[in-house]
Amino acid sequence: MEIIWTKHAEQRLEEWKKKINISKNEIEIILKNPHQIVTGDLDAFVAQYRFAGGLLRIPFKYINKDIKILTIYWTSKIDKYWKE
Repeated sequence: MEIIWTKHAEQRLEEWKKKINISKNEIEIILKNPHQIVTGDLDAFVAQYRFAGGLLRIPFKYINKDIKILTIYWTSKIDKYWKE
């Protein structure tokens, strides 16, 4: 399984590195072992991981056996997105 980074996802990673101190390697590890995967918009999935007192969300699509990261963001609104 290869992880494909979109230009947008890489740009967002740079922003979140500064705000919550997360690395590209950590994102890839989280994608391989998320706390939860939920459905997203437009046939995408969202890997979710409780991180830094909030929720890191990584929308992605499966492309054959690979994963294409669409974007990355962190939110404090865990209850809004977490599925029990």
